[in-house]
Amino acid sequence: MAADARATASDAPPISVRGLVKRYGDVTAVAGVDLTVEAGDVYGYLGPNGAGKTTVLRMLLGLIRPTSGEVRVFGRDPQSDPVGALRGVAGFVEAPKFYPYMTGRKNLELLADLDGGDARSRIGEALDIVELTERAKHKVGGYSHGMRQRLGVAAALLRNPQLLLLDEPATGLDPAGMRDMRALVARLSQAGTTVLLSSHLLNEVEELCNRVAIVRTGTFVFEGRLDELRASMGGDWRLRTTDDVRALAVLAEAPGITNPRADGLEVRFDASEAAVEALSVRLVEAGLAIRALAPHAAALEDLFFSLTEGDANAGAVQGPGAAGDPEGASGDPESAAGNPESAAGDLENAAGDPAGPSATPGEDA
Repeated sequence: MAADARATASDAPPISVRGLVKRYGDVTAVAGVDLTVEAGDVYGYLGPNGAGKTTVLRMLLGLIRPTSGEVRVFGRDPQSDPVGALRGVAGFVEAPKFYPYMTGRKNLELLADLDGGDARSRIGEALDIVELTERAKHKVGGYSHGMRQRLGVAAALLRNPQLLLLDEPATGLDPAGMRDMRALVARLSQAGTTVLLSSHLLNEVEELCNRVAIVRTGTFVFEGRLDELRASMGGDWRLRTTDDVRALAVLAEAPGITNPRADGLEVRFDASEAAVEALSVRLVEAGLAIRALAPHAAALEDLFFSLTEGDANAGAVQGPGAAGDPEGASGDPESAAGNPESAAGDLENAAGDPAGPSATPGEDA
């Protein structure tokens, strides 16, 4: 099989999922997911731990079979046509695995030989991209957790992928390791790679992703662009005047103003821009000087908690979805290959050590 994934041409989106369901006995892990990842997206799949994110990734990679629904990767079904569907795909699920007694470069050479084609010629470039060139001659057993995560990305890059799937890539990293991983994903996106990033780290998703899906206990509570998410939650404004007590009274009577409340040294309320224009006139007519009046751009953290906490039926913004991954409910592999015949994403499956020792965790560089 040729390793150059970019040779695959398709007008279909990198990922199209419709009505995806996965059940383990009486437990519904994924309940009717619909999502589309377009070419060039950095797509954040966001939810609490155990929300079904890893289960969906496994179904995208053909590692587990859906109970029902449709999965298409570049227009092909990873169950019936795994080689064709996953030719342009690489990445890892949960954590990449490597032979700890081999050097980083030797591990990559093994993977490149398994993948075939000209993958071996990309090893130097992949190591440069993840900034591991100087440590490539060292055994992986001495790598920090962050270095092993980056080596996993390097292994995926050997396939020159059109689509990169990363499951919680910053989990377990220290702040410097998280910064390096975010910078790496940003560079890959700028180079034209489509990225699906599963995460529960809100700042990671907010910094990197242009589109997000948020999952909660069996439902999709949002899917779309971050600016659409902020707009869907309404306009939150902050106001300071010469008399905030009287300002609250004006707000209570003003049309188009909702949820006025005192918040420390300021007043907050929800309104459209048109309603705020009329409000500013009312405040002046009431003899109040406006010291500050500005919209508040809600952080993703605020939006996430508003959608994933409280009433399960409240705050849903869009469509059915997925959640509730029972940890350990499946006997399926814990890591995923970009192709069932390729080790680019899964050393355990493609070149597994019978003893199976994993590298000793170290301090993240």
